Amino acid sequence: MGRRRKARECALLILFQREFRRESPERLCAQFWEEHPVPEDGRQYAEALVRGVAEHGPIIDAAIGEVAEHWAFERLALVDRNILRLAAYELLFREDIPPKVAINEAIELAKAYGGDESSRFVNALLDALRTRPRPAAGEVRTP
Repeated sequence: MGRRRKARECALLILFQREFRRESPERLCAQFWEEHPVPEDGRQYAEALVRGVAEHGPIIDAAIGEVAEHWAFERLALVDRNILRLAAYELLFREDIPPKVAINEAIELAKAYGGDESSRFVNALLDALRTRPRPAAGEVRTP
């Protein structure tokens, strides 16, 4: 498994924990690394993802909600929701990650951690999100 894929997997697990434990991203990451040792470069990327999702959460959640027609955001499966958040962060805020890579990595996470239809659902939503303009600097949209 590639280092970035492993980092995305770790970030997903940390974000999933965040659903139940409203602690700072730094604290959640530190606790996670105590139990799951990962090389430094993987840790750095995973932490950047977790911080990015936390920092841009309202924009990310609103963007996902806009493309998730007929689905209330809060009713999305927790795993799918966090996979979408990771990929949406990469699509909307990381210009160094090609959209195809962000989407493909999210599909792989959905296959590994989601339900039977998760990968198709994640693919459809992220493909719709990919075509939307990136948020302007400082833009905050509420769901």
